[in-house]
Amino acid sequence: MHVKEIDLALSDGRTVHVYDAVPDGGPGHLAIVWHHGTPNIGAPPEPLFPAAERSGIRWVSYDRPAYGGSSPRPGRDVASAAADVSDIADALGLSQFAVMGHSGGGPHALACGALLPGRVLGVVSGSGLAPARAGGLDWFAGMHPFGAAELRAATGGRAALSTYLASAEFAPDQFTPADHAALAGAWSWLGDVAGQAIEGGPDGAIDDNLAYIAPWGFGPGQLRVPVLYLHGGQDRIVPSSHGEWLARHTPSSELWLRPGDGHVSVLSSAEAAMAWLKEQAARA
Repeated sequence: MHVKEIDLALSDGRTVHVYDAVPDGGPGHLAIVWHHGTPNIGAPPEPLFPAAERSGIRWVSYDRPAYGGSSPRPGRDVASAAADVSDIADALGLSQFAVMGHSGGGPHALACGALLPGRVLGVVSGSGLAPARAGGLDWFAGMHPFGAAELRAATGGRAALSTYLASAEFAPDQFTPADHAALAGAWSWLGDVAGQAIEGGPDGAIDDNLAYIAPWGFGPGQLRVPVLYLHGGQDRIVPSSHGEWLARHTPSSELWLRPGDGHVSVLSSAEAAMAWLKEQAARA
């Protein structure tokens, strides 16, 4: 695939860094906007490029504010992703598109589905969080202590979270053996984009975490487009109870629960999820 990077100037004075990955045979029949996790930059998912080439899928993605080449957007909420994606789609001439997010990208993909109903053809959210105020969900239950501590620090505000991140030590055991195998294989790419995000400083991750624990600016009940939740039953970072809660509270949704998978290894089903999106787009 041919990847072009663009710095797009927005009307509010910000810059958003955009990636446009087009199949070698042409722009294809479907564009999917990829929403990256925390902390990652927004490069499109290289492990899925071969499947995209075969299926004629174009990947569009971007660095969320304060990541990579994108300007900060102080106080952003999850819902704000929809306006940025709308502007990006306008600039690229895309009237309609699908969205896919992994981990922290899941809520941002849902925002697009909820708030851009005339443009979004389908949504895939993989290993994504439920809202922090989800009624009937014990939000922290089953989270690895490392991730839970980071999100609990976010409830204390920006300064508390910054202090926590400055001293936090990475915990490899938040990933399952299946996750480590995926990260040693095709999805080693995730380590690359995470490394680039970390080199750019903590602001993007801080803004993400503050947005996750605050009101999102929309609810899953607002989604009226087809939604697929993809979750690993052994996920230690975002427990599968989050995906189950979201599926119960989202109209026209499906849940693919993979009992043996963790947070990353569940992406072994991402190619099938792409095919699901293509099917939904064909029906629209």
